[in-house]
Amino acid sequence: MGSALLTAAVVFPFKSAVAECSFVPTGSMKPTIMEGDFLFVNKLAYDLKVPFTTWRVATWANPQSGDIVVCFSPQDGTRLVKRVVGGPGDTVELRDERLYLNGSPVAYAPLETATTDLSMAEKGTAILASEKLAGHNHAIMALPGRVALRSFGPVQVPAGEYFVMGDNRDNSFDSRYFGFVPRDQIVGQTKVVVASVDLNNWAKPRVNRFFSRLDPAPTQAL
Repeated sequence: MGSALLTAAVVFPFKSAVAECSFVPTGSMKPTIMEGDFLFVNKLAYDLKVPFTTWRVATWANPQSGDIVVCFSPQDGTRLVKRVVGGPGDTVELRDERLYLNGSPVAYAPLETATTDLSMAEKGTAILASEKLAGHNHAIMALPGRVALRSFGPVQVPAGEYFVMGDNRDNSFDSRYFGFVPRDQIVGQTKVVVASVDLNNWAKPRVNRFFSRLDPAPTQAL
């Protein structure tokens, strides 16, 4: 009993304040993150918090546009994985699926659907693109047949808050719906898939995704 309590006293605060592995049950970040991915979450990426709280002891960085973060929804406290699109002072706008940041359009390039782990149904309908945000490319996905909020804003991000979106733009509950995310509700940053299972195929391991980095340079269509 004593050893179990000691282990818990070490492991739980470590997971709360330092790092943990987080399971992704939904596809709101596809094609970057898949349902069934286990992500490594670095909770020291931006600051040090008191375990089990959002109180910051020290801060050495702030989330940047393009970062993939774990945060809590300001609407109901649901834990989410989203991409930071705009930070304090930024003006964010979406026009017919195209993102504008501070009045300027973000650059896009086409992607090969076959280069992703999408289902056959999604490969037949999804439109993929490479979006260049803050100097870095990442993949995004649109689902033309789905009812979605494809135009939004412009809105200016208040001080101390962030605008987050899913890479699966037509199937993501994000800042377009629940508003800005306060800085203290951002838990940490993720850059690596530790492991992955296919939830539509009896949890078969996706070995090709094990220990893979998120946001590799997307392959442009020929």
